[in-house]
Amino acid sequence: MATIEDAWKAAAIVRDAGGRIVGRTRLQKIAFLLEAAGLGSGFRFKYKHYGPYSEELTNASRTATVLGYMTEVEQPATWGGSFSTFEAYLPGDPNVAESRRHLSKETVTADAVELELAATALFLAREGFPHAWAETARRKPEKAADGRLDRARALYERIRQVKTPNPLPPL
Repeated sequence: MATIEDAWKAAAIVRDAGGRIVGRTRLQKIAFLLEAAGLGSGFRFKYKHYGPYSEELTNASRTATVLGYMTEVEQPATWGGSFSTFEAYLPGDPNVAESRRHLSKETVTADAVELELAATALFLAREGFPHAWAETARRKPEKAADGRLDRARALYERIRQVKTPNPLPPL
């Protein structure tokens, strides 16, 4: 089980993204991008099937729901699985950097697959892959098809424009 502080941090990610995030994968990718931009909560990420993933964040979000900082409602998806909707119930924090809110809100409405591709490319670049977009396409050929990789690049360029403590690098 995560600490109360980590649970608060997980719920704060949802709060700062507008109070609602649809999808566990989206929550993970937003948190990763915040970490990369120097606006995160200290969660550590490693590569998993859907790109950057933090077991700490997963545990913290579960604890946050137990403590009532946020809710997670699972619903059936059209493809046969399920998806989660997170809603935060934390008070607003006037000390939160506007760039954190801006980056969160830019990504919370992005297409989930394109967000996954953009976060994966950034993760791979940070891990030393010189051609991160090509490596992302190699690892996720079905997701990168039909113009999604190009749209993921455009999404990444939009979020790079947000002024952050650690500017996101060109990829």
